[in-house]
Amino acid sequence: MKAFTHRLTAGISAAVIACGVFGALPVTAADTAFPLKIEGEKLEGAELWTSIYETKIPDYSGEGFAYLTNAALSFTVNAPADGMYAITVHGAQVLNQEGRYQTVEVNGSEYHTTVPYTDKWTDFDFGMVRLNKGENTLSFVAKYGYMAIDYVVVSEAEFPDMSKADAVPCDANATPETKALMSYLHSVYGKNILSGQQQIYGGGNQVQTTIRYDAEKDACVDSDGKTYVIDKESKDTDEQGNTFYWHCTGEDGQVYTYSTQNRNYTYNNYDNDVNLIYEMTGKYPAIQGFDFGSYCPCYRWDDGVADRMIEWTNEKGGICTASWHVNVPTTLASYTLGEPLDFAMTTYTQNTDFVTANCMKKGTTEYEYFQLCMKYLAAELLKLQDAGVPVIFRPFHEAEGNGGKDGKGAWFWWAKEGAEVYKEIWAFLQDTLENEYGLHNLIWEQNLYAWSDDSALWYSGDDRVDIVAFDKYNTVYNRHDGKTSGPNLDAETGIFYKLFGYVDGKKMVAMAENDSIPSLTNMQVEHANWLYFCPWYDSGDARFVTGENYQDKDEVKKLYNSDYCLTLDELPKDLFKGSGETKTTENTKATSATTTTTKTTTSASGSETTVSGQTGKVTLAGDVNLDKIVDVSDAVLLARFTAEDKTADVSAQGKLNADMNGSGMPDSEDVVLILKKIAKLI
Repeated sequence: MKAFTHRLTAGISAAVIACGVFGALPVTAADTAFPLKIEGEKLEGAELWTSIYETKIPDYSGEGFAYLTNAALSFTVNAPADGMYAITVHGAQVLNQEGRYQTVEVNGSEYHTTVPYTDKWTDFDFGMVRLNKGENTLSFVAKYGYMAIDYVVVSEAEFPDMSKADAVPCDANATPETKALMSYLHSVYGKNILSGQQQIYGGGNQVQTTIRYDAEKDACVDSDGKTYVIDKESKDTDEQGNTFYWHCTGEDGQVYTYSTQNRNYTYNNYDNDVNLIYEMTGKYPAIQGFDFGSYCPCYRWDDGVADRMIEWTNEKGGICTASWHVNVPTTLASYTLGEPLDFAMTTYTQNTDFVTANCMKKGTTEYEYFQLCMKYLAAELLKLQDAGVPVIFRPFHEAEGNGGKDGKGAWFWWAKEGAEVYKEIWAFLQDTLENEYGLHNLIWEQNLYAWSDDSALWYSGDDRVDIVAFDKYNTVYNRHDGKTSGPNLDAETGIFYKLFGYVDGKKMVAMAENDSIPSLTNMQVEHANWLYFCPWYDSGDARFVTGENYQDKDEVKKLYNSDYCLTLDELPKDLFKGSGETKTTENTKATSATTTTTKTTTSASGSETTVSGQTGKVTLAGDVNLDKIVDVSDAVLLARFTAEDKTADVSAQGKLNADMNGSGMPDSEDVVLILKKIAKLI
């Protein structure tokens, strides 16, 4: 050990002198070497078990195993850097055939997974967790428990290649605009995040006016005597036989709608939420969310969503996403096909006797009803296709709900009969829109959750989905910051990579709805590469945009004005023609700052190289410990590694970054080059 210490000190000293850098380098205690393996029976609070009562599970590691019952099982990790680490439990669970909920607590924050039944030692993925630089406490908490732990492995997280995601829509006949949008989304995925904001739909944000219809003048006039252009095609009569017009328009293009209750004209301020974002950040979002919920057969009415979407894309250059809150009768017997029904007698929840599976069975009322649903939806989508507007379309959202493949945890009628029926109605809708109505302007986005392995069973397949998405609502529950209220800036990195794994990285992963927007720091440090975020709108007490219990306004402003976040003004001008430049990202800025080379330095950020037989791209030249900065700690780690210190673990990516001289193997010359880079001599 003394000999190694001498070689390490001498090597670093020589490197410092070679660089012209003077002063002592900090010496710290050795960090935990990764991957870290801990025998279950060695965990703090553990007792030695060799069988679970009468159940024996042979071939355990070490002397036996630990059994999580009514006391926490803990251990500590001294992390070399603030970052992401993967937890794997080699264990078994023989108590519940349907699986058992398990909790790992990391520095007081809880992460959950469902462990399936198995009477054989199996590796259970507890996902990625963030550890702080220095000491961290990890505990398996006995909330539900009864899990056997043979051993635990903690390793540095490995981040996959985002570029393997599909860049071409699953619809082989997609319109040119749709293909161009899909290609653009793929080009920024993993490098940037697109900003988004959902707008209210239906009759939301209604504003009263003094405009009234004057039958004698056959004109719409306000209290100041100003006249408005009448939409002659919207002529109607009330119950008393009085003539009126449903719509009139002002000089500024604002459309007003007749209110039968007050006999005046009103309008809906649909721009309210994007304007609130602009007031908060000085920027408009790149994506705006819409909804086709007003075109339900029970109460169909035109809230003008297609016109608003066309304006957002063709006039303002923004990207559209849309959901479909389509209602069904609460009691099917109360509804006559094609006739209006009081809104209170309809629902999009699971509380209905409407049989979802019957939507695919000719001769049923549900089939006929759903045919109308698709007809009215298609009419609006065709307006968009004719106008050259592609849409990130997210029908039948949040299907799994609270969990389970049988639909018992479902929140909505389209999922209440389980994953298989849900996938059938997804395919039925997709085939009908494409083949019967000729719609090819849709990028198909599907919601998934990450409650257990069953969550993946809701996925409709690579040939039917373009983007998978998670809806984040966790200001009260499932937090990792120790709080129970207020903005939750969690990046939900574990869920991101769960969804990524469900689709084997073949599909882009988005945050299609959210309450709090994750913080810039959390997303970047944790490599949470969401394609976009999209908070829900302000309404009543649920003010997802401006409510202090939902958003940290300083963090939102910081994110919107960062190089990482793309906003409306930063979208390519000819985005829907398939070309155009995006702004420089922080990653590419880092590249331009680190590609300056000398005769002895051939490795550059973003370049592809081969080191120790491993081929890959340099993410940041000199960043040996992968903490996204190049400092003395990288030189120290590399010096220890080249001096054959077995506790100095350098990952495959770290070796690629370390090979500054391009020799194909990290060596002592690379230590010198890293120190020169720190001293700005190169």
